[in-house]
Amino acid sequence: MKRIIATIAATAVIAIGLGGPAQAEKKDSFRVAWSIYVGWMPWGYMEDSGIMDKWAARYGIDVEIVQINDYIESINQYSAGAFDGVSATNMDTLSIPAGGGVDTTALIVGDFSNGNDAVLVKGDRAFADLKGEQVNLVELSVSHYLLARGLESAGMSEADIGIVNTSDADMVAAFATPGVTAAVTWNPLVFTIMEMPGVSKIYDSADIPGEIIDLMVVNTETLADNPDFGKALAGAWYETMSLMAADTEAGKAARTAMAEASGTDLAGYDAQLATTKMFYDPADAVAFTEDPKLLQTMDFVRNFLFDHGILGEGARSVDDIGMAFPGGATLGDTNNIKFRFDPAYMVMAAEGKL
Repeated sequence: MKRIIATIAATAVIAIGLGGPAQAEKKDSFRVAWSIYVGWMPWGYMEDSGIMDKWAARYGIDVEIVQINDYIESINQYSAGAFDGVSATNMDTLSIPAGGGVDTTALIVGDFSNGNDAVLVKGDRAFADLKGEQVNLVELSVSHYLLARGLESAGMSEADIGIVNTSDADMVAAFATPGVTAAVTWNPLVFTIMEMPGVSKIYDSADIPGEIIDLMVVNTETLADNPDFGKALAGAWYETMSLMAADTEAGKAARTAMAEASGTDLAGYDAQLATTKMFYDPADAVAFTEDPKLLQTMDFVRNFLFDHGILGEGARSVDDIGMAFPGGATLGDTNNIKFRFDPAYMVMAAEGKL
């Protein structure tokens, strides 16, 4: 399902060694991968509705959007060169393709989790009450990151609790058992667990706004050699954003199609959108990307990854992997920039230049 950091970044490194990253060259056919999550459902809709084909034709290219059921596998395949782009979080992009040596650009900043991820407990309790308890979550996922940030806010650390690695598929059933008293997960599982009696939420991603970011990332060299690829993706994305945000029958129909494709109904999908800060307007995405706070966020993220041994294969320092931001700002090794936040194509969309 959603946004799990790693079968460890080494998986991507192995895949890259087998397949080799996408070779930069002028070409007219491209493939991007996506997996089911509220903020990524528009990619499937763009493919099914013909919006992607329309924008690709405008630039004389072909873009195929492929759904991959296994999220981490989609990133691994991108890292190995099977795809030119992939839907991924900021954290997973840094740990897997960037950490594995694939120079990757965040082409579209689509949304951030604004309550979709949560720390849930049985009873009316706070973080301090969890000391010495076991917390169920998908280890090394954004849930793990959220818990670490929450503990930090309470003056605690992971040393104060225990972690039980639990798959998302097993989370609801596990929480229903008497032995599980705390868990961290994401929607729609949060909604399901919150319906159980006596469950309370003590922390969620709205407490760290803008830190769990959902992106469309692409191979940097491929984008540089093929700017029309970036233009077609951005054009199709923001046409879809305009449609799904509209309070019209067409907008409702688009969201209904996305809901059904994700296994819910319109009410369920709209509920997930309510806890997701979607950047429907490209100007808002540009402003978010250009905000210096993004550097602070990525500093939190890279330190979490390094502390857990998943900031690339054999990283000896939190600075091993370089990141570039708008305005020339950087984090890490400037001679090893592998993750770039480049708002250029979002700017084009905002200025009506696509």
